[in-house]
Amino acid sequence: MKLTVIGSSGSYPGPDSPASCYLLEAEGPDGRTWRILLDLGNGALGVLHRYVDPLAIDAVFLSHLHPDHCVDLCGYYVLRRYHPDGQQSRIPVWGPVGVEGRITRAYDLEPGPGMTEVFDFREYDEAPPGPIRLGPFSVEPIPVVHPVPAYGFRISAGGGVLAYSGDTGACKGLERAAAGADLLLAEASFLEGHDNPADLHLTGRECGETATRGGVGRLVLTHIPAWHDPQIPYGEARAAYTGPIDLARTGATYDL
Repeated sequence: MKLTVIGSSGSYPGPDSPASCYLLEAEGPDGRTWRILLDLGNGALGVLHRYVDPLAIDAVFLSHLHPDHCVDLCGYYVLRRYHPDGQQSRIPVWGPVGVEGRITRAYDLEPGPGMTEVFDFREYDEAPPGPIRLGPFSVEPIPVVHPVPAYGFRISAGGGVLAYSGDTGACKGLERAAAGADLLLAEASFLEGHDNPADLHLTGRECGETATRGGVGRLVLTHIPAWHDPQIPYGEARAAYTGPIDLARTGATYDL
């Protein structure tokens, strides 16, 4: 399984990166490469073109419905609906409850059909028990704490395990996602010593502590807002975790 960082800026696009978006690729039993996206935030669709044909995506998994994680689905709808080669086949878009209505309203479309000619919207709450299977991928959405319904993910393919925090405060769901993962992609939006609201975001220290408790192989810090010096959460995480740590950057790749 290969991870490519498309966007990693927290809360809004920064000068060096769009908002949250991560591309996962893995070879399936059919011999072809399957591709999924984790989130598709502001500015990510344009940058995605640098790394893959956007029409080659097989599914999108949204951690939650804040714009910095989902709003570029509006542009993606246009791309798939009006491409010169013709309307593309429908692909699954998984998200929290209300995902279809949220994205349809964002583009100011009338419900029914809305975007359903292009996207097969599905809600995690309605999924059968167990991970969601798609080609070589096994995707387990795990509820985490945030002001809106939000999920982290535990994803496996080809023997590798990726944990993605989504947006969350420290919680049992995050611990469950991270346990034994080869790579933990964790948001570090808050800084230690600030008056940080509970159940909203993580600090670098909390990311490092989660990685240590979970026995994670590598920690990648992401979703750092442009108003912070990323070396600060990096230092916080380094004090709590002795394994390899990276700051997520657009174009960075990891093989799991």
